[in-house]
Amino acid sequence: MGHARTFWIAWQRARDRSGKLVLRVEDLDIARCKPAFAAAMLDDLRWLGIDWDEGPDVGGPFGPYQQQERLAYYRTVWQQLHRTGLIYPCHRSRRDVESALQAPHEDEEREPIFPSHLRPPIGAGRDASEPGNTNWRYRVLDGERISFIDGAVGPTERTAGVDFGDFLVWRKDGFPSYELAVVADDQAMQITEVVRGVDLLTSTARQLLLYRGLSWQPPEFYHCQLLRDEMGRRLAKRSAAFSLQALREAGHSPEEVIAQANLAATQ
Repeated sequence: MGHARTFWIAWQRARDRSGKLVLRVEDLDIARCKPAFAAAMLDDLRWLGIDWDEGPDVGGPFGPYQQQERLAYYRTVWQQLHRTGLIYPCHRSRRDVESALQAPHEDEEREPIFPSHLRPPIGAGRDASEPGNTNWRYRVLDGERISFIDGAVGPTERTAGVDFGDFLVWRKDGFPSYELAVVADDQAMQITEVVRGVDLLTSTARQLLLYRGLSWQPPEFYHCQLLRDEMGRRLAKRSAAFSLQALREAGHSPEEVIAQANLAATQ
């Protein structure tokens, strides 16, 4: 229900502004992302009364709209970023690597800051022409403040080296990180506003560094308040009772689901 409400807000904002809504399947985490889940997602969103202008089922000018089909494009973006000298090869932090395909939600577990003394010298990896079987990180400038105006939250600031450290942009198994993939896709698909949860504000700061490094104009951002359970935890896939399928089977109408979701977000 939480994810559906966020997409419902994106739908409303797009329709109110005569814009186009893009549905993109971010399925780089192959172990978790199955075709059946994506099909169920489309069915659930249609049940809520949401339609979209571009997506894996309706096509569009900037497809494909499933990230697993866009790996060749991500590799070209890695090469462009590599030419800037802002990234370096890194063999450390397995835990960070394993989570790099997923959106790094702030309220689940604070990211460990990559120790600056473990960075290689400036210029490490400059001769590489491909990412190869190595992890690659973006080198942040410790102490730099990244500020932006969020459409929902307002003025927001994060400090590199304090709120986040050198972050992964490429995994040694041949996949881009979440951060690189969504920036690359938003640029290619000409996204003008990103609507997502407020727990991704720090992720936005990282992505703004990628936009700057690639000399791309970033979109605007609108970070929605999250839905939480009675314990104050973010509603996620573990909250099966709040899945749209469960609510549908219990006899709730789309109008009831949206009303309850909006009410929960204000409490």
